[in-house]
Amino acid sequence: SAIEIAEKSILWMKVITKGKQCHASRPQLGINAFKAASELVVKLDKLYDIFNYKDNLYDPPISTFEPTKKENNVPNVNTLPGEDVFYIDSRVMPVYKLSEIKDKIREFADEVEEKHKVKISFDILQEAQAATPTDKNSPIVIALQTAIKETLKIEPKVYGIGGGTVAAFFRRLNLPVVVYSKLNESAHQPNEYCLLSNILSDSKVFIATLMNMK
Repeated sequence: SAIEIAEKSILWMKVITKGKQCHASRPQLGINAFKAASELVVKLDKLYDIFNYKDNLYDPPISTFEPTKKENNVPNVNTLPGEDVFYIDSRVMPVYKLSEIKDKIREFADEVEEKHKVKISFDILQEAQAATPTDKNSPIVIALQTAIKETLKIEPKVYGIGGGTVAAFFRRLNLPVVVYSKLNESAHQPNEYCLLSNILSDSKVFIATLMNMK
């Protein structure tokens, strides 16, 4: 069991690569936007080595930079795509400014542009610098830890996540906030579910937490 007291920064980017469409049998007449974008995807893996600060409070304890969604480019096999669109989801350790990440990605894109003669642009879908973590010794953390021990008979730990929750908004107001629930680790997976028994358990923990607040 774990109590969330910290969240990483979040950066979502849409990457648009524009080349020149042509018949795939004569690629010399076009510029393959998909091929250029694919090279950028591979370059993005270097971000793990560049921004490699580690903090074991977080799970995982590093920044993550992952290509995720991919839009359709051409509907048929024999056409070289003149435009390609993919998305990057970055969860960044708070020691880094998101501007640093964007600058490095732009640098990689410039290299790909020069090599493949494409144009690469970005749309920022979400950009949220991490809020200050909740103090692990704050009254709300102590009250919740005590409630979990009393109710579930287990020793909870405190940790940080790469995901984003509403707690970040309150932390930016300098309010001590915790996030807790009993889960089955099925979020964003096929057949995502929750158990009613977990919801009842959470209710008991929350009531005990309120009783422990001084």
